[in-house]
Amino acid sequence: MLKQLNKLAKKALALKGYEIRKMDKQVTENRYFQLYNYVAADGSFDYKKYKEVQVNGNKRKIEIVWAVEENIQFLSNYLKEHLSSIKFGLCHGTRRGKEQEWFRKYLGVEVIGTEISETASEFPHTIQRDFHETKEEWIQNVDFIYSNSFDHSYDQKKCLDSWMKCLKKGGVCIIEHTSSDVNASELDPFGADLSMMPFLVLNWSEGKYYVAEIISAPNLAVSPLIEIKKKTIEPSQRKEKFPLIK
Repeated sequence: MLKQLNKLAKKALALKGYEIRKMDKQVTENRYFQLYNYVAADGSFDYKKYKEVQVNGNKRKIEIVWAVEENIQFLSNYLKEHLSSIKFGLCHGTRRGKEQEWFRKYLGVEVIGTEISETASEFPHTIQRDFHETKEEWIQNVDFIYSNSFDHSYDQKKCLDSWMKCLKKGGVCIIEHTSSDVNASELDPFGADLSMMPFLVLNWSEGKYYVAEIISAPNLAVSPLIEIKKKTIEPSQRKEKFPLIK
């Protein structure tokens, strides 16, 4: 009887455009976003598990390229128009490294990519590195950062703080994000509607950076592009407070 009632309820809700689904016990959800939690037996963050999941996911999808050359060409032209000088760029979570290949092609500058898996060594201009971690030589030395893998971050504030530290004054960080990625999972631990991203970014930044523009990509099969810039004044000079969303 209970199963029949569940089926009827699902059908009724489906007619209204709603869906009943089970929430993963590892996923925390609030009105702003979802986050998958990698929890060790002692309750601490299980980085080993996170890396294992990401590396296995990389290898399983190694033949899939999410980036689109048409959009990278469009972004290259956009960067040329909006940045006074471009010498060095970073692409994060690049799998097969097509992003940096195309940026190098259209910008004619040094662009490298990071990939958490050891498969990074198989692709040109790619280094094996967790994108939450910077390198000393990158700090304030990067003209632009691009990623379509932000939903793979286990800690969005740590991730963006690290990326924005790398940018030169006037540099930009561009993230591909789609509203279809609202549900967190073990492989894609972050999920949020596109409309929430400017608000979330401002809160994570605590006033240090912000969403300057949401750009429509020419190839609409992929995500809108979120442009993030540094603030031009020190956070201590601001009156506003930006409490972190948890």
